[in-house]
Amino acid sequence: MKKDFLQATIEANQEIYSAIKSGFKQEWFKEYEVGAGGDVSSGIDLFAESIFIKHLSKFGQIESEESGIVGEGENKIIIDPLDGSSNVLTNFPYYGSSVAFVGSDGILQVAVVCNFANGEIFYKFNDDTLKVATLEKLDFKDEVTISNPKIGLFERSYAFDGVVKKLYEKDLKYRAPGAVALSLAYAHRANYVVYIGNIRIYDIAAGLAFCEDLKVRISDNYVIVAHKESVANTIENIIKEEIL
Repeated sequence: MKKDFLQATIEANQEIYSAIKSGFKQEWFKEYEVGAGGDVSSGIDLFAESIFIKHLSKFGQIESEESGIVGEGENKIIIDPLDGSSNVLTNFPYYGSSVAFVGSDGILQVAVVCNFANGEIFYKFNDDTLKVATLEKLDFKDEVTISNPKIGLFERSYAFDGVVKKLYEKDLKYRAPGAVALSLAYAHRANYVVYIGNIRIYDIAAGLAFCEDLKVRISDNYVIVAHKESVANTIENIIKEEIL
């Protein structure tokens, strides 16, 4: 089941990736209603969602950031069809998808995150290591942890001036690329990943599964992933001082 689900998810990502590479369609920029995740759905969000539904609905009930619950089944598939929608509609190259397959026993079996900007795709089975490849070659290898990364990734940093100032004082450099699941997928290459705000299952279900071997702090309104315990503790203390 896990291998079949992974293959179907890869094929869905390949179809979306190929469509994006062929050029943006005018209807992709059209705005629709607010989706289940609380954001306004765009045409490209709904296009990507339709591709995932076509490929994955046979595996179980889908819970999508755009349309909410789709279909039925004992297994649950949690998807963010287009992580970083504002990025893709600005042609800023940091956007992708997030898919998590949860079995009828409630255990996450497969997690997949794809970067549509460069074609990188990550996956992890619940009993295996994190793998990475490109959609063109699919020569999956173990993801390599960078030993001394120079920057972190701080999603929604624009909303937290006090935290930003204290990170600067601690020389904890960061970038704010704007796609939570994708940033979690790159956690082994960054010094840390931070997200502060309303935590939605679509954002973290797959990406957080990739980080089991890192230092993770999670609460109702923040997620911290870091290589070092000291960095995770420092950032958590800053957030508690400035936000909580």
